[in-house]
Amino acid sequence: MKKLACILALSSAFVSVNAFAWGYDGHRAVGAIADQLIRGTSAGQHVQALLLPGESLEKIATWADCVKGTSCGPQTDEMVAYTTANPQHSEYHYTDVPFQLSHYEDHGVGTADHDIVQTLKQCILVLQGKADKTTNPHNFTPRQALLMLTHLTGDIAQPLHVGEGYVGKSGGFVIPTRKQLDDKEAFATQGGNNLLLDDVKLASNSTQLIPAAPAEDKPAVAPQASAAAAPAAAAAPRPPQTTRAFHSYWDTTVVNYAFRRIGARTPSQFALLVIAGNPVVAPNTGDPVSWPYEWADQTLVVSKLAYADVVPGAMTQQTSKTTGEQYNVWPLAIPDNYPVPSSAEAKGQLIQGGYHLAAVLKAIWP
Repeated sequence: MKKLACILALSSAFVSVNAFAWGYDGHRAVGAIADQLIRGTSAGQHVQALLLPGESLEKIATWADCVKGTSCGPQTDEMVAYTTANPQHSEYHYTDVPFQLSHYEDHGVGTADHDIVQTLKQCILVLQGKADKTTNPHNFTPRQALLMLTHLTGDIAQPLHVGEGYVGKSGGFVIPTRKQLDDKEAFATQGGNNLLLDDVKLASNSTQLIPAAPAEDKPAVAPQASAAAAPAAAAAPRPPQTTRAFHSYWDTTVVNYAFRRIGARTPSQFALLVIAGNPVVAPNTGDPVSWPYEWADQTLVVSKLAYADVVPGAMTQQTSKTTGEQYNVWPLAIPDNYPVPSSAEAKGQLIQGGYHLAAVLKAIWP
């Protein structure tokens, strides 16, 4: 399932889709939590040995998304080398298990040999020094494995990066077989990218339900552009956004809500606040290489909550302005109070991601 292609198609058509799963702040919050938890440990020393001067887990947490394009600035030689050697790198970030299921199973519907669970296993084996040509098919170096592990441990905590909503031909979410998907009896929603929320209604509801951002985040009077700097012909204003992809909501909008609900302004501040709360995170067991399966199963639990009481409407088609290809979309109705429980779950998942990242690093380098 080419989720990245769908994201590009949607963004060019009418939906604003952030390039980052969990968004910039969400991924950096996961890294910032882990930075705090491994400080002064053997794991912390080994991590620093693989990082460049000035880097931290927080700062590298978005690297694996930055390599997808120029949203973070020009591509470095390291990024170009990685993407050249990994032409399917955008598919390492997710799996598409039907959200109704309880377990990720190898070769199950929606899984792939290079999906997020398999890629995380590979990263862990490389950092353990146990990888070979079979278990490290992408030839990750230890540094690349750390870059990917840091990012993907955040990704696998994002509910829609594990639990996929499949819509049946007659409507409603279903658990499809591969044959039903091939026969167009059921359709993938591409991680919720093809499920469209009413963004106007969402914004109105969230204003009433979610605290405003801290005052320090609000800009002063917007600077006025000088006449000399103004373009000769101003670009036509973009029409206001009226829909939001369900995936985009879980990538960025809900992270903003989670930050606002605890008064955090930055990823580092979010990390300090949640760690101070002494959260209870279930420990992983057994060989760390098996932990991605546990993480996927835990996220499937939250995926069910993400899809609870949400209802897809009638399927229609849109045409990509860049490729001319048609794709299916569904309007998605959510409960009016959805921002409240979803932001609580997002906070919990960001915490899970940060604590899981620290735990696996400590297990690799005790």
